[in-house]
Amino acid sequence: MPKVAVIKFPGTNADLDVVWVLRKVSRLEAYSIWHSEFRADGWDAVVIPGGFSYGDWLRAGAIAAKSEVVKELVNALDNGIPLLGICNGFQILTEAEVLPGVLLPNESCRFICRWVRVRFVNPRGPWLKLVSNDFVADMPIAHGEGRYYVGFYEEVSKLPLITYYGYNPNGSSYDIAGVGTSDGLVLGLMPHPERASEPELTPRTLSQGGRVVWLSISNALREGW
Repeated sequence: MPKVAVIKFPGTNADLDVVWVLRKVSRLEAYSIWHSEFRADGWDAVVIPGGFSYGDWLRAGAIAAKSEVVKELVNALDNGIPLLGICNGFQILTEAEVLPGVLLPNESCRFICRWVRVRFVNPRGPWLKLVSNDFVADMPIAHGEGRYYVGFYEEVSKLPLITYYGYNPNGSSYDIAGVGTSDGLVLGLMPHPERASEPELTPRTLSQGGRVVWLSISNALREGW
C-alpha cells in the first residue's frame, strides 16, 4: 500500500487531521513524521499540514522553509514524489520558493476562520487528478496570513490554480487561494481539504469539497498519473 509522510514542525497542529483523512478517505498508509527525522526514501507522497510552525516568527513559514527538511523535500520532488502544502504548509512552500508568490497578512489584519467556495482552474497532477476544470467546491479557511500575492497574473495563469469563487476573504491577488507547479506535482492550498472531506465535519448545505483531493492522490498513487 502507498505510504504518505505528514511533516510535523514545532507548532504544527493539523498533522493528525491529515493522517486521519489519508487513512479514512484515501485508504493509504499515513504517518506523522517529525521534520528532522524525515528522509525522502520509502515515501510515495508528502504533506506539509497547517499550524504555526516555529510560532510564525519573522513571517509565517519563514523559519521552517530554512530547515534541513526542505533539502529532503527537494530530493523527494526530484524523484517524482507528490508534495502538498496546506495553509502553513503552503506558506512554507512559497517561502522556500518551491511555489511562486508569497503569503501576506490578511487585508483585514484579522485572523479569518470560515467556509469559502473555491473554483479549480487548469487542474492537473496527482493531487487534482479527479478534478474537472472549473469544478466548484466548499472548504474552510483558518489563517491570519493568507493573502496570496504575485506580481503579474501571467506568471501563474497557466499553472493549476484554486481561486475564491464569489467572495475573496483576504484580498489575495486575482482571488487566488492555491497554486501548483506546471506539472501539478506540488500543490499549495490555503483552504483545508482535510476539514471538508467527511459528512461529520461538513454543513449539510455545503459540499465535501476537499474529498476530491484525497481521492485524487489515492487514485494517482495506485494507478499513476
